[in-house]
Amino acid sequence: MLNNKKLKEMKKGKLITIFCLLFAAGMITMSSCKKNNTATADSDTSGATDNATAENTSNDIVAIGAQASENGSLSSYRDAGSDFVLSTCATVTRDTNAKTVLVTFNGGTCLDGRSRSGSLLFDYHLSPAGDNFYRDPGFTFTITSNNYVVDGNQVNIISKTVTNTTNGGNHVGWNPASTNETWAIAANIKITKPNGDVITWNCTRTKTLLNTASVYTAADLSNYPASDVTPINWPMAKIQIDGSASGTRANGETFTAVATAMVRDFGGCTIQGRHPWISGTLLYSPAGKYARLIDFGNGSCDLNATVTINGNTYNIVLP
Repeated sequence: MLNNKKLKEMKKGKLITIFCLLFAAGMITMSSCKKNNTATADSDTSGATDNATAENTSNDIVAIGAQASENGSLSSYRDAGSDFVLSTCATVTRDTNAKTVLVTFNGGTCLDGRSRSGSLLFDYHLSPAGDNFYRDPGFTFTITSNNYVVDGNQVNIISKTVTNTTNGGNHVGWNPASTNETWAIAANIKITKPNGDVITWNCTRTKTLLNTASVYTAADLSNYPASDVTPINWPMAKIQIDGSASGTRANGETFTAVATAMVRDFGGCTIQGRHPWISGTLLYSPAGKYARLIDFGNGSCDLNATVTINGNTYNIVLP
């Protein structure tokens, strides 16, 4: 028979063995879970697509304002195919006394292939005296919307201001042959999709007319006012966007987005009437997730972009 001492030693040895086996099993399980988590890559690009929708919507509003405020007569935009956004889908009404430009859409399809209804009001009464056009350094306008809908998306402009910052906002001594025009853009908009999803979007951006000298002709800079300067030829313009944005998606996810040298070439890239981003990057950072680096390419005219998430790259098509 085994004495008590030996029985105790045997029981102790079994307990140690069982503990070691359990510990080993636990380590295997933990290792397996870690491996599985690593293998499951974050591939959700929907947030980047939502941001692209907001980005395009905001920039198109600015483009419409630029076009409408450069020349109050819509008919002039139709000449020689010069209209790059507006067409028979809208009417433009300029009130020089109130210093407003009203663009009213009839629900039809515009030249960029998007349907629009409602209206946009561009109010420039806070601009310096003599600055009446988007091209004038110092010119500024605020934008409000009234039942504005684009491709079924309800767009509510909470606030949006665009200011021409060229030469510090002063036209004196400014030469378009050597200085590109720039604008500061501040916006707060809400987009409600047809399914009820809501995107909120705020931005502080800089817009640069990269080819100012080739699309803008000054008749006599020594004898300003703005009436001596011809309108910018927007259908041939090449613009760049830089700056930051932030917002919230329908699922409550918050995000930031930093644009770096994002370029649209209105004269060199048109796809079914639209002018997509063709180069530059956007760093989209959703809260609690890996940042998404959206690369619009190297200047090729297409709707393709890539999204890189934690070292993995995915192809997307721009909306």
